[in-house]
Amino acid sequence: MHHPCAAGGPRGERVNTGDELPALEVRITREQLVRYAGAALDFNPIHWNEAFAKDVGLPDVIAHGMLTMAVAGRIVTDWLGDPARLVDFSARFTRPVVVPNTPEGALVEITGKVADVKDDGIARIDLVVKFDGKTVLGKPQTLVRR
Repeated sequence: MHHPCAAGGPRGERVNTGDELPALEVRITREQLVRYAGAALDFNPIHWNEAFAKDVGLPDVIAHGMLTMAVAGRIVTDWLGDPARLVDFSARFTRPVVVPNTPEGALVEITGKVADVKDDGIARIDLVVKFDGKTVLGKPQTLVRR
C-alpha cells in the first residue's frame, strides 16, 4: 500500500522524483494530418499542401502543433493507464515536425521523467520530444494526479 499522499504510478505504486517513463516512438503520416485537420477544423495549407508550405519557407508539409503535443502526451497517458489522471499539459511550439509524403511519415521520439512529487499527490512529469534529433516542443510539462 502506498502513502495516501504519494502520487501513484500506473499500478498505484509510489512515484518518485527521477522515475523515467518508458520511451515512446510515434510516426505521424500525411493521412493523420488530414484526419486531424478534419477533427480540429484546422485546414491551414501548410499542413497538407506541399507547394504552399514551400512557398512560405517551410521544407515541406508540417504537423499541426497541437497534434504533435497530443502525440507527445501519449507517453504519459499510456503510462498512467487512465487519461483522466492527466490534469495539465503545457508546452511551447519551438520547431516543426516535417511530414514527408511517405508511408512511414515522420518519427517523433518522446521520453519523460518525474521531475517533482507534491504532498497533495500531484506529480510533474517533464518530457523531451524530438524529431530528426532535435527537440520540437519547448519545456513540455504535465501534471498528473494519483
